[in-house]
Amino acid sequence: MNIDPKKLIIFDLDGTLTQSKSNMDPVMAELLVKLISKKKVAVISAGGYPQFQTQFLATLPGNENNYSNLYLLPTSGTRMYVWKGGWIEQYAENLSQNEKEIIMSAMNMALNDAKYEKPEKTYGPIIEDRGSQITFSALGQSAPLESKRQWDPTRVKREQIAAFLKNKLPNFESRVGGATSVDVTRRGINKGYGIRKLEQYLKISSEDIVFVGDALFYGGNDYPAKAAGVDCISVKDSEETKKLIQSWLA
Repeated sequence: MNIDPKKLIIFDLDGTLTQSKSNMDPVMAELLVKLISKKKVAVISAGGYPQFQTQFLATLPGNENNYSNLYLLPTSGTRMYVWKGGWIEQYAENLSQNEKEIIMSAMNMALNDAKYEKPEKTYGPIIEDRGSQITFSALGQSAPLESKRQWDPTRVKREQIAAFLKNKLPNFESRVGGATSVDVTRRGINKGYGIRKLEQYLKISSEDIVFVGDALFYGGNDYPAKAAGVDCISVKDSEETKKLIQSWLA
């Protein structure tokens, strides 16, 4: 795809710029810095802002002035941060305490329905309150990548949990997230919503945007970007994304 006419390139994080919950490697970081110097770039992920800080921002080299072209949308686009001498939150679709309690209760019922058994060793909370999103991570979000890959390689376990939640929580949006996760936000608040917010903030249209992700198939956590009507490029992993960015920079 010729990106010369595009004003904004949006990337998914896990599986696209990095491996699941792994820090971005130096080669990808250098490529992104070069791309940010030429184009506006946004990153949308189900991970919370603290995860963005460690997994993404801490790996970026170079001058912080480049950040004026970079936009961060953690927790599936339910919030956005822009650089103004520091990272400033522009909006946050935070859940109320009552909403959180409703979701947590349904999540526990879904896990019982799916006969989920908590492992003896976990790596962080199994059900995490991310403010604007409640996330189930079967092994904890910091679990080793190989363990995550082995837990639900066919997505069957997560699809069962998400299906239960969709039925139990009609006023919310429930979807399969990363390698072991299921995310719940307010209804209609997803990556597509984040894209609409970026369009408004930057005063651009759908035609000005391209989205790059590894889960653009129906039911994938990047599918809302495709449904938003922007041009999309599917990649299988971060190595393929590197090649894509290299071709653009060339």
